[in-house]
Amino acid sequence: MGTLSIWHWLIVLAIVLLIFGTKKLRNLGGDLGSAIKNFKGALREGEADAPKADATPKPPDEQKPG
Repeated sequence: MGTLSIWHWLIVLAIVLLIFGTKKLRNLGGDLGSAIKNFKGALREGEADAPKADATPKPPDEQKPG
């Protein structure tokens, strides 16, 4: 009783298609795809703008006060 078979999922899919229609679902899918695309682009821009950390430490100043 805990798991749903493929037939249950097909019935749910048919009901969703009847309620929303294919045009709304297609628009929703397109909007979701463009949102993910914009999110990935923003992540790439953020990585490019971030300063790169050097692997080698900088030597301390040799001039000490005093």
